[in-house]
Amino acid sequence: MNQRFLLAIVAVLLAMVTIQSGASFAKQLFPIVGPEGTSALRAFFAALVLTVIFRPWRARLSAKGWRNVIFYGACLGAMNIIFYLAIERIPLGIGVALEFTGPLAVAFFSARKKRDFAWAILAVAGVCLLLPDIGGASAESLDPVGVILALTAGAFWAGYIVFGNKTGNEGSGGVTVTLGMLVAAICVVPIGVASQGIALLSPQAIFIGFAVGVFSSAIPYTLEMSAMRNMPKQTFSIMMSVEPAVAAIAAFIIIDETLTLSQWFAVALVVIATAGSSATQKQIPKQKQIETLS
Repeated sequence: MNQRFLLAIVAVLLAMVTIQSGASFAKQLFPIVGPEGTSALRAFFAALVLTVIFRPWRARLSAKGWRNVIFYGACLGAMNIIFYLAIERIPLGIGVALEFTGPLAVAFFSARKKRDFAWAILAVAGVCLLLPDIGGASAESLDPVGVILALTAGAFWAGYIVFGNKTGNEGSGGVTVTLGMLVAAICVVPIGVASQGIALLSPQAIFIGFAVGVFSSAIPYTLEMSAMRNMPKQTFSIMMSVEPAVAAIAAFIIIDETLTLSQWFAVALVVIATAGSSATQKQIPKQKQIETLS
């Protein structure tokens, strides 16, 4: 396994920790400004911080590059606000598990060898175990609108991966992720302002919103963009299978949501799928990885 690929793995894992910890804190912001306002504050502050750091006006993108950035940013904005609307109605761990159907779809459609399908199927099994038992008390308590919203967010997550991968191949990763976040802010902030108005300017909302913007967007999306530049999107998608586990752990620590024994078994399955996908990469020449990204 080459050093750049190993660093990409570390970047993805760090991104997941920060983004899901931020999501747990964001859920506490819902009573103040709702999911729409939370998403608006997150996008605004993330775009602001990234703009100061990466100075996106230096970007030199082709027409195709700009098109990919716009689609990447639109998927990013839609994914965030729809997911927040979902976890307002359903638990965070369940919401992430449902949302993960998007990355899993990317993994399946990108797979070229039987072993790739095997790792993806193992990840699917883990995600399914993270869902409540059909007919159980937890399943009855799930809001169907929340479930649909989480699945819709998953579709936009798939678009985020596909267009983020294309965007990451052109220019600086930091600059392109900043441009994408600016597009996301343009899409989301007006919705938050229309929905919550002056409440967005309260000191508590600004403080928590800034923290959520940095830890849920600015840091993780920069790390993910760096990772996308150094690994195939199929591997990136399967690595993201750890996301429901990270979300469940973060929710347990921050907002006291617990895991069942079957859900811990699911954690083991998704970790095995991630390790298997990573180990496979050492057998793939670097040139082959570059061709996969193109």
